[in-house]
Amino acid sequence: MESNIVLVGMPASGKTTIGMKLSEVLRNYAFIDTDRLIEKTTGMQIREIFEKHSEDYFRKLEYDTIKLVCNGKNKIISIGGGAFENPDNRSTLLNFGRVFYLKSNLDVLYYRISDDNSRPLLSSQDPKTVLEKLLKKREENYKKAHVIIDTDELDEQGIIDLILGSINATRT
Repeated sequence: MESNIVLVGMPASGKTTIGMKLSEVLRNYAFIDTDRLIEKTTGMQIREIFEKHSEDYFRKLEYDTIKLVCNGKNKIISIGGGAFENPDNRSTLLNFGRVFYLKSNLDVLYYRISDDNSRPLLSSQDPKTVLEKLLKKREENYKKAHVIIDTDELDEQGIIDLILGSINATRT
């Protein structure tokens, strides 16, 4: 396998989980979660960055982080749910590796985040409505990924198998 792997999708779509499990299978690949890297380098959680600075400030950190990590080979990169909205990020990621959109429907996403208060864009009185609006807004760009994987009926291994199959198919 020669290509880098990029995972995009909504919050709670499984990008981090799948990325970590892929790196266990592809042992010569490094896994990078851009949100976790931002938290590590700033010493703040994403929520804190939004509260203390702004979403715009966070998006600049996100942009800089994506530029930093998109070099070399054998990387699996999971990006934050909104990062693929930025045309520069999108172009960088699409040129860097094979981009997979982990697509999940609204009800599945809402179920997964219903007890998670760490997501700043979803901390509202009606997070399901906010999530629905975000999904409608972002899906057009997510669909620009090289591969779309509908994850609703798949377990983690099924998603990993589809990603590996797609990567292997591009080599032949």
